[in-house]
Amino acid sequence: MSVSDTVPDSLSFVSQKIPKKLAVAWSGGADSTALLLTLIEQNYDVRVWHINHGWSEESSSLATELSKKAAALGVAFYSVDLDKPAQNLEAKARADRYAAFTKLAEQTGCYDVAVAHHADDQAETVFMRLLQGAGVAGCTGIKAHRKHGELNIWRPFLDVSRSSIEAYLQQSYQSWFDDPSNKDESLWRNKIRNQIFPAMWASDINPQMLFLRWQKQAQRIQQGIELLAQTVVIEKVSQGKEAYTQVNWLLWQQQQSSVRVHLLQKMIGILFADGKVFGRRHVQAIEQWKKHGGHSWLNLSGCCLYRQGEYLRLCQGNKRLCDEKSTVTEVES
Repeated sequence: MSVSDTVPDSLSFVSQKIPKKLAVAWSGGADSTALLLTLIEQNYDVRVWHINHGWSEESSSLATELSKKAAALGVAFYSVDLDKPAQNLEAKARADRYAAFTKLAEQTGCYDVAVAHHADDQAETVFMRLLQGAGVAGCTGIKAHRKHGELNIWRPFLDVSRSSIEAYLQQSYQSWFDDPSNKDESLWRNKIRNQIFPAMWASDINPQMLFLRWQKQAQRIQQGIELLAQTVVIEKVSQGKEAYTQVNWLLWQQQQSSVRVHLLQKMIGILFADGKVFGRRHVQAIEQWKKHGGHSWLNLSGCCLYRQGEYLRLCQGNKRLCDEKSTVTEVES
């Protein structure tokens, strides 16, 4: 489906593949407000989950206003208050938000949640990941559906532009709240949204079209990598408190580097339920370790890579060998 730049009717907003009973992550902004209203219009059985990150002094009063608005709409409202992270704001806030979602799911028995990421968010994400040095997999962008532990995360708006969403609300005479944190340009996403993309538009470059095209190309390339990776079997083994994933060492090291990295990311994804991935520094360290024959143990921020007989294994936690002749290499996150 192509990105919509015209004012859509409500039926064009939502994929019919999402479940009829679900929660809506509602910040009060234009995107999540439009998503909530559209789902209500389409007779979805919705409830609202609001996460108060404590970004500003107005956060608590916003939660109160949203609870009143939810009552007027006839939907159940659940709110969780969080402390503003002291550092690494975006990553920590995201982790805290999904932890709160998990608790709300357990509390309400609803494990499907819709979030309002849209086409502009997708373009910003791809550009940000390119700046961070992400590979092909990282540039495939935000997924329309993914699992996070027991949660099902749904994103029905990924083919809809921000301008279309705001136009829809304006034509429906619906108001929304502007999050003050969106103006904080110490955050990379806001810097991209408020400075870099407008400068590109001013130079007659359409950043949305540019980065969404690369996202689609990255998806096609990634599909080819995944096809090649199917020849290597990943096993998960649990022995008491210890769990690890393993692949055949010789078969793994014979693959192209992109396939090796994909297999490693799958191994760590299977081992940890919280979406843990290897960063660029980890991947570079693993490639150097492989080049030198894969000897000793490689500690990788909460997990450990090592060879055991014919297998390459990745286990939870860091390992220390009793054999004094063996060495352990530490790689920080």
